[in-house]
Amino acid sequence: MKIKKMLLASAVAAAIVSTGANAAEVKKIGLAVPNLSANYFIQIKESVEEYAESKGIKVITVNASDDSSTQVSQVQDLMTQNIDAFLYIPAGAAAATVPPRLARAAGIPVVNLDRNAETEPGDTFIAGEGIKSAYKVCSHIIDLAGGQGEMIMIHGQKGVTPEVNRTQGCQQAIDENPGVKLVADQWSERWSQDEGFSIAQNLLQAYPNVNLIFGQADGLAMGASKAVAASGLKQRIFVGGYDGDTGALLAIQKGVFDVTATQSTRSMGRLAVDSAIKLAAGGDVPKEQIIDAVLTTSANVEAFIADHP
Repeated sequence: MKIKKMLLASAVAAAIVSTGANAAEVKKIGLAVPNLSANYFIQIKESVEEYAESKGIKVITVNASDDSSTQVSQVQDLMTQNIDAFLYIPAGAAAATVPPRLARAAGIPVVNLDRNAETEPGDTFIAGEGIKSAYKVCSHIIDLAGGQGEMIMIHGQKGVTPEVNRTQGCQQAIDENPGVKLVADQWSERWSQDEGFSIAQNLLQAYPNVNLIFGQADGLAMGASKAVAASGLKQRIFVGGYDGDTGALLAIQKGVFDVTATQSTRSMGRLAVDSAIKLAAGGDVPKEQIIDAVLTTSANVEAFIADHP
């Protein structure tokens, strides 16, 4: 499959894999995730656990349920469990620096996924590219609307890496189209479908001429699509999402919303394990390992449904 090969090639090009590292030296990895309600984090967790198991490595996963203080406590506990490496997705920007500091104090290498902290970054940072792919999503829905209209943007959690990057990318697309006006934007806390619905519902009532919505995650976009369907508004409203969640891909296939950017979440999980192995063995890994997301519409969605990268 051409798309899958392109994504894997991108991942390999971005990565320094575990060549020369000894997986036998790594017996246990800690994985801290913000939540296990988002499909995106579930896919990373499953990929990490499956790939690590194939190498004889145990993974201890902790779920913060979107609470930064809970995550800090969980990581403190992880540091007492003789882990050899720490895979970390911060639950929020506020406490993002504390877990890497704890791990480094214990001599444990840190692999950050999806979100990084500028003042206390991981030993390597693995993520999907966010700026140009968000630009492509917003450009696509703007093109569908003929370059004219009013847009609302539903952000993810304020200040975390993907929210910042996706905002920048979409804003660039808006700036290039003088016929488009961003009339309102609002931040979510959990990137969730329920939030997408309630935020879009309120904003559509306040701005009934809106014909463009960018939800910075597929959950937000799917919630917004439900709000559009319930609004009774007559104009066509084009909706873009982000991530390539499995449910969202099926929704795009059915025409529920228009476009997303599919991330290589499972490849990220495998790359995180390989990077942890190499770091634990004293090897060098690039500071950033960024994998492109792929613009996904009804024209190419079936390939990702059949085989998610």
